[in-house]
Amino acid sequence: MKIDRMRVFVTRDKDRPRVIVALDTDDGLTGWGECYNHGPDKALPPLLDYLYGFLSGQDPTRVEYLYNLLIQQSRFPPGALGLSAISALDHCLWDLAAKAAGVPVYKLLGGEVRDRVKVYAGVYTAPDAPAAKEEFDRLNEVWGFKAFKLSPWRIDIHANRWGEVVRSSAEYFRSLREAVRPDYEIAFDAHAKIFEPAAARQLGNALAPYDPLFYEEPLRPENIEMWGDLKQGLDCILATGESLYHRNEFLRLLQVKGADLIQPDICVVGGISEMRRIATLAEAFFVGVAPHNPMGPLATAVNVHFAAAQQNFRILEYRLPKGQCYVYGGTDLEQREDETRYVVDPYLPKDGYLELRPDRPGWGVEMDEKAMREDGYVHWQRRVPKRPDGSYAFA
Repeated sequence: MKIDRMRVFVTRDKDRPRVIVALDTDDGLTGWGECYNHGPDKALPPLLDYLYGFLSGQDPTRVEYLYNLLIQQSRFPPGALGLSAISALDHCLWDLAAKAAGVPVYKLLGGEVRDRVKVYAGVYTAPDAPAAKEEFDRLNEVWGFKAFKLSPWRIDIHANRWGEVVRSSAEYFRSLREAVRPDYEIAFDAHAKIFEPAAARQLGNALAPYDPLFYEEPLRPENIEMWGDLKQGLDCILATGESLYHRNEFLRLLQVKGADLIQPDICVVGGISEMRRIATLAEAFFVGVAPHNPMGPLATAVNVHFAAAQQNFRILEYRLPKGQCYVYGGTDLEQREDETRYVVDPYLPKDGYLELRPDRPGWGVEMDEKAMREDGYVHWQRRVPKRPDGSYAFA
C-alpha cells in the first residue's frame, strides 16, 4: 500500500472556514485530516502541496517514520501554519493505518482506557443568568450536557476600571450559581485578553469562590514563565495551552508549574502523534488534558480517539455540528443557525458523552466530498479591539 494522491478541500464549518485533507492510497483507501486555520486559510493548500512531496509513494502505516520526516525536514521548528498542515497529514496517516488494519484508531494507540468521552458545550458569551439557565437546560435536555464554557466578560474590559470588570465578573458567576442546577460545571475562557499576571490572578480569585470548572487562558502565551507566576496564589483550576505548539513549549509550561490542565489542540500541535507526547509529559507532572476543540466534526472525531486511549484526559471542548453559529464575547446568545455538512455521521453527545464506535475502522466517520465542494470557502478574520486611546488590544 502506497500513498498516491492528496486532495485539499477549503470548505466551511457553519460560518467558519475549514481546510480538510484527504490522502489516497493505490489500493483504494482514503485517510482524512483537518487543519487548524489560524486566519490565512489560503496559505495552507500550497504548504500542503509542498509537504505532500515527502509522503508521495510512502507506506502510510509507517506513521511515526513519516511524522518525524515531516517535522525534521524543516531547518527551523515549524510554527502555526507548518504544524497545522502537519497535523492534518498526521491525522490522515493514522486514519489510513487503522483502516488498513480494520480497527478504530484508538486500538492502534494501545486500546481504550475509557468507554466514552466526556464533553462540555462551548457557549462562549456571557448571557444574563436567566438566559444562560435556559440555554444550559436546553442543551442538557437534548444532549445531556452538564458542563459548559462561557466568557467572564460582562462589560468592556478596556473602557471600564479594572476593579469594576472584576466585580462584574464575580457578581455574574454568583448569579449563575444561584440560577442553574448545582450539578452543572461552568468554565470561563478569558481569551488571552489580560496583559498583567497580577490582574489575571485578581480575576481568577474573584471567580474562585463559585467553583469554576477551570479558568482558561487569561494571559498571552509568549512568556511561559509568567504562567508560573500567575498560578502562585491562584485559588482556582488554571487551564491553558491552545496557543502552544510543540512538546518543548508544553514542557516549559509544566516545569514552571504554569497550569493545572493543559489544552493542546490536535489540529495545531502536529496531530495525534505530537498530542500523545504532550499528554505523556503532562501525566508525569500530574496534570490533566482538556483538549482545545472549537473545530469541526472531523477534528472532534480525531479527539475522540486520542481521549479514548489517554489516561490523563479529562474533558473535551465540543460544538454541535448543527445549530448555533460561532460567536465570542458580548452578552447575547447567538441566534444564527447553520449546519456543518462535510461529516455525514458526526459524533453526537448522549448524556454529555461521546460514545466510541468499536465496529468502525479509522476515525469512524464518513466524509461528504460533494458537500465540501458545494459549501466552499467562507472568509473569516479575527476582530481586533481598540482601547479608548486608539491603540489595539489583544484579540
